[in-house]
Amino acid sequence: MELKYQFVFYIGLVVVTAFIVWLVIKSKKKAYSTGKKVAHIERLKKNTYFKRKQLCYRIYSIAWFVFALIGTLAAFLLVARPYKTETVDEEKYQRDIILCMDISTSVDEVNKNLIKELKKTVHQLQGERFGIVIFNTSPVLLVPLTDDYEFVEEQLDMVQEGLERRLSGFYTNMGDYYYYEEYISSGTLVGNEERGSSLIADGLASCVYDFSEEDKERTRVIIFSTDNDPQGESFLSLEEAAGLCKENNITVYGIGTKNMYDNREAEMKSAVENTGGKFYLEEDSGSFNDIVTEIQKKSQNLVKGHHQVMEIECPETMFKILLLCMVSLVILTKLLRR
Repeated sequence: MELKYQFVFYIGLVVVTAFIVWLVIKSKKKAYSTGKKVAHIERLKKNTYFKRKQLCYRIYSIAWFVFALIGTLAAFLLVARPYKTETVDEEKYQRDIILCMDISTSVDEVNKNLIKELKKTVHQLQGERFGIVIFNTSPVLLVPLTDDYEFVEEQLDMVQEGLERRLSGFYTNMGDYYYYEEYISSGTLVGNEERGSSLIADGLASCVYDFSEEDKERTRVIIFSTDNDPQGESFLSLEEAAGLCKENNITVYGIGTKNMYDNREAEMKSAVENTGGKFYLEEDSGSFNDIVTEIQKKSQNLVKGHHQVMEIECPETMFKILLLCMVSLVILTKLLRR
């Protein structure tokens, strides 16, 4: 323990020392030097009751002065502000995660289950940034990379609600239908008539440009869900899109649907693994909780930050001692007056 104002402690030592010297000098003086003498005092001193009371008085007096000295010193120590120094290593996760979802109806079930588990992950993030991209013909940046986890969870809730309603077909009215359907598809069908739909490679490639150019030291991850069944011509092939991710140090974790064609599954698996990531198939990869947990472990990047020296004030001990002394002095004062 260290003291912020040591001079206050020294003042306290002087005061306590002076108090002790005063007590010593006072104890050497004759008790009756300024008082009246009482006759036959020797007989009184032999009385058992008197002896017991005299002993109690001496014990209480000594205890009173001891507590007074300790309490005085504790008070000065409190004013001197005791503290301790701790060196803390700043640790934070430096990772950017983009959830890239093929929003075509054939992937709704996968996306719904994936979002359900990802919401738990988002709730536990510390220092990471999370973004959401949805695509069909065209990609839409639904949530830019952010560490506002409450906002991210709200958007995931909205997408999940839209997917569940589209899967069940339950809408209270047409306004309800347009609200949720537009939320999960608005902007994703731009150019649909000319280019087709489910342009998988373009959706993945678009995410590359949603990462910050200034933060290249951060781990970059794309969680990519799709059935890899394009119904049009993309600007890039899936292999080229994965190559673009690899060039920019982005690891892709792919999640495919159980009804994927074998050749599409093989193509996606090869593209994803080329980035250093892993491919998961909905039907044989276990629960989505296991998938998300594995992605979380593989992509986590805990970074040691700067050493930070912190001064933590610790008045608790001195305050407790002072409080104990004050209570003891009150009790001893009452005992001395009996």
